[in-house]
Amino acid sequence: MERESQFIGQSGAFLDAVERASRAAAMNRPVLVIGERGTGKELIAERLHRLSSRWDEPLVTMNCAALPETLIEAELFGHEAGAFTGATKARAGRFEEADRGTLFLDELGTLSMGAQERLLRAVEYGEVTRIGASRPIRVDVRIVAATNDDLPALATSGEFRADLLDRLSFEVITLPPLRVREGDIGVLAEYFGRRMAAELDWHGWPGFAPHVMEQLENYDWPGNVRELRNVIERAVYRWADPEDPIAHVQFDPFDSPWRPRPPAHRGSAPGVAKPAAAAPAVQTPQDLDAIDDLRAAVDAHERAILEHALGKHRWNQRQTARALGLTYDQLRHAIRKHGLMEGQEANGA
Repeated sequence: MERESQFIGQSGAFLDAVERASRAAAMNRPVLVIGERGTGKELIAERLHRLSSRWDEPLVTMNCAALPETLIEAELFGHEAGAFTGATKARAGRFEEADRGTLFLDELGTLSMGAQERLLRAVEYGEVTRIGASRPIRVDVRIVAATNDDLPALATSGEFRADLLDRLSFEVITLPPLRVREGDIGVLAEYFGRRMAAELDWHGWPGFAPHVMEQLENYDWPGNVRELRNVIERAVYRWADPEDPIAHVQFDPFDSPWRPRPPAHRGSAPGVAKPAAAAPAVQTPQDLDAIDDLRAAVDAHERAILEHALGKHRWNQRQTARALGLTYDQLRHAIRKHGLMEGQEANGA
């Protein structure tokens, strides 16, 4: 498989999902892949195709959410010339393009009821009819579909055809989110970091500072692996000194003191400025009941804030002091108190 299609991870939950996909690949049956955004549903679909007997036939992908409802059926099943306004010539649909291969339908839950009905017939009888045609066309296509929706709940509420769900769910592979993949965040961070360092022609890989790894492990990763990759690659390319461990990551790329303010509410009086948003509160430990040493907990939190700020300002102590509202001497005292100069060169510029 290509480098972009590699599976990186060692957690049991992740390996179980990959193993299930490997076993299902040999079966000429539909497969549903369920997971949050960024969990690798496309990679699983590719694995199902590459490890199947159809590996040398087409793998055709269609994002069901990327097209308006009026065009989805024409895209899936094709159309004849003159079938509708703008159809100047006949066109094969994705089913015909994927004949003898695999059709990957991403965002399946967004399909209209009309498209679901036609898809059900294609799965059930192995034939499709172009829009505007009178005769069906036989196709041999394996369906792999993906979604982050709760399809059984949609079927119960009548928003998704229960009979279509029955046909497509021979095997259901549910991918675990990154936040529950124990041990995988560090492995993935190293992989993406080393790859970005090579792209930047760094001579070595300095790794991440301990406090950065702690931040990566504690973050919730709503965008999963895709978000992790962006965060790591951004941190590496922004880091100025490839000899020192990377000491700062930015999870939100839009975070900036110059971020544009949202437009004023329409009901606001003209010329009256909205009150400035309050500064974000410093987060307290998640489990307050676990604290049995207040001084140690406060010191640990203070140290984490200092590490983050110093890394953000590339250990420029004067900039860090200004950002934290401290004098230079106060910051120096805090640095010595927490032993943060170990392994770092002082930078008082």
